[in-house]
Amino acid sequence: MTKTLSRLFQPKTIAVIGGGAWCEQVVKQSQAMGYVGDIWPVHPKADEIAGCQTYPSLADLPSAPDAVFIGVNRHATIELVGGLAKMGSGGAVCFASGFSESVAEDAAGDDLQAQLVAAAGNMPILGPNCYGFINVLDGALLWPDQHGCERVDRGVAILTQSSNIAINLTMQKRALPVAYVVTCGNMAQTSQAQIASALLDDPRVTAIGLHIEGFGNLRDWEALAAKAHDKGVPLVALKVGTSEQAQQATVSHTASLAGSDAGAQAFLDRLGIPRLGALPDLLETLKLLHCNGPLPNGNIASISCSGGEASLIADMAVETTLNFPPLTERQHSKLRSALGPMVALSNPLDYHTYIWRDQHAMAQAWSGMTGDDIAMTFSIVDYPTTNAADWVCATQAALAVRAETQSRFSVVSSLPELMPTDVASELMAGGVVPFLGLREALAATEAAANLGAPYPDPVCLPGTAPPTQTLTEAQSKQALADHGVQVPQNRSVKGLAAITTAVTELRPPFAIKGVGLAHKSEHAAVHLGVTPKDVNDVATRIGTDEILIEEMITSSVAELLVGVTRDAAHGYVLTLGAGGVLTEMLRDTISMLLPVQAQDIKAALNTLKCAPLLSGYRGKPAANTAAIVEAVLSVQSYVLANAETVSEVEINPLLCAPERAVAVDALIRKA
Repeated sequence: MTKTLSRLFQPKTIAVIGGGAWCEQVVKQSQAMGYVGDIWPVHPKADEIAGCQTYPSLADLPSAPDAVFIGVNRHATIELVGGLAKMGSGGAVCFASGFSESVAEDAAGDDLQAQLVAAAGNMPILGPNCYGFINVLDGALLWPDQHGCERVDRGVAILTQSSNIAINLTMQKRALPVAYVVTCGNMAQTSQAQIASALLDDPRVTAIGLHIEGFGNLRDWEALAAKAHDKGVPLVALKVGTSEQAQQATVSHTASLAGSDAGAQAFLDRLGIPRLGALPDLLETLKLLHCNGPLPNGNIASISCSGGEASLIADMAVETTLNFPPLTERQHSKLRSALGPMVALSNPLDYHTYIWRDQHAMAQAWSGMTGDDIAMTFSIVDYPTTNAADWVCATQAALAVRAETQSRFSVVSSLPELMPTDVASELMAGGVVPFLGLREALAATEAAANLGAPYPDPVCLPGTAPPTQTLTEAQSKQALADHGVQVPQNRSVKGLAAITTAVTELRPPFAIKGVGLAHKSEHAAVHLGVTPKDVNDVATRIGTDEILIEEMITSSVAELLVGVTRDAAHGYVLTLGAGGVLTEMLRDTISMLLPVQAQDIKAALNTLKCAPLLSGYRGKPAANTAAIVEAVLSVQSYVLANAETVSEVEINPLLCAPERAVAVDALIRKA
């Protein structure tokens, strides 16, 4: 598919089918961008469209076109796609709507989309219900609307599932060189990941930004991430959908914590793709990656002529993973030489205005904030919207720093509108990143510092059978124990005689629980520290026909949640976090996708706010980390062995003691 997509995206011949304003716009846009290939409008009645000779039908074309824009109704689109596939065309953009996106209003939409895919066969199609693409590098456009792109020799690619968002992104005035803009529409046949994979084959593409509504085939994304990493082309994403909630949130703590967005985040983490939260952040990150590529760490430095700006960026960075390291002796020496004794040296640095207009001194001071261990140096400069002539010295100083030191250097305006477009373009041309906005600069830098290698193992794809049974606590514990999870000695009993026997077989004190209740603590059906003589009274108060009696664990230093939920879109989501009855209130969790390895679990545990408890807080003994890791791996073992049927597994809490980790409550839902 990738080779065929390359023919579509870098066409030597373009056909445009249809006679409306949309199709005329496609022709005019390609002409305006200086496309040097042939453009063949197809229309049964018109003699010419936008000055180009028309052809009455596909059969009249000189040859099979490389790329085709189909701007007719949905029924005619299907017929034309079939004809293009038979004649060996390179691919088509299906502009028409009324396919699967409209199934709520038109039940025929899904069937028509299936017909379209069948008609296309091996010929790639974009859409339906999409605008197509802009190849800015070669001036080749299958694009029926306005755009703001200008020809470049190299640049970033932007892929969106929304045509309207794509239009807006082309209008950016941030000096970001855009090489491709591609809209994906319904992705009936060709996925966003497959499109991005094809664009990786163009060496002129420096980075790829993805606006993602849903992943679809996870294996396509895993292949894309591996290919991008091998080629050294960074991927960044804006994934929407944080407001979705898990479908099974009424059953377990885990499901309410690990909604579908937790799965999406875990999948992006697994792919090594940083996630941005807003369109400006996405554009600024792509700008940084185009100039500098991935950053080696999160160490930053900032210099400004105002203490207010120095304090502002320091405060804003607190919520990120970025770090302001103290100045080195080399930096101290260089800064003192440039600024004299009146400036207090620190990072961030307020250098006052003593050297303003002295371009050489400004460059010397700014270069003093660079260093081998500094991933990005920010010079905060706000260009006035009235008369910025007195700020030329700042632009030239920044360019000199980059030219002389080859360090990663940026000029950042505290507000986006205080960075003129012409200045941004001049800085970009000199390798200086022109950031529009402090928040956006920090978000971009954090993302570029967190690009990672994709996880080596593919995610586990679960079965789809709906859960039809919830195992009892005793059944759940036994199933997990069979895979290595440590559980307390216990007995599930009914009636006075069975209770009496169980009490003699187990070691007190006991934990007594009602059986058949999803949230036992909410029904006052959990009693701890019960002595043998009180067991009967407690059983009566609980009131369930069956009770669970188990030996109570008394030596724990922390309680953890270990849960796995089936996410139809992303696989099995493993959630680790602070456990106990306050789990959902604390929301101290981290999510990953299965399978994981021991080192992944250890790293995840260290990110939790409750991690100090596990390490031994204020002189208390530490939990047995190896035992915790083994418990999590044992839960994974059970899930992977039952992936066709398991919907949920939860241990809450896993009591973590210095010598062991024991599951004192467990839940399993399965088909």
